[in-house]
Amino acid sequence: MSFEPVFGPASRALILGSWPSPESWRQGFYYGHPRNRFWPLLARLCGAPAPATVEEKRALILQNGLALWDVLERCTVIGAQDASIKDPVPVDLAALLEKAPVEAVFCNGATAFRFYEKLLRPSCGIAAVRLPSTSPANAAFGMEKLAAAWGAALRPWLSSPH
Repeated sequence: MSFEPVFGPASRALILGSWPSPESWRQGFYYGHPRNRFWPLLARLCGAPAPATVEEKRALILQNGLALWDVLERCTVIGAQDASIKDPVPVDLAALLEKAPVEAVFCNGATAFRFYEKLLRPSCGIAAVRLPSTSPANAAFGMEKLAAAWGAALRPWLSSPH
């Protein structure tokens, strides 16, 4: 089973990953690998210090009008290799959309986008924006390129854009 979604009454934009890495499972929260750039990138876009604890990470999402989840409820995967994902079962996105005012969906990387388009978009109807992966495996995108791409897409949706 995937992690629970992070959302609140002001969550207008949803960021979706594919599936937690083994390090994320060990830490019990999203983007736990120390080399994943997700949290430093999001903090930079929100004009906030990089969060260190789960509570700080959750607060960064909620205070900026965002929601966070993965596209898959469960799957078979080898380590953190998205390419090895088999037997994908999507999350119940409709349940989240009933509780949060999500208007925009952003996918962190190609795998999340592919599963979203195939398994979730047909039922929810919200077109997603594919963003470059924050994974350390995405060496083609350094922090500056990530910040430019993610910033252009997310800034209009942030509660406190910087």
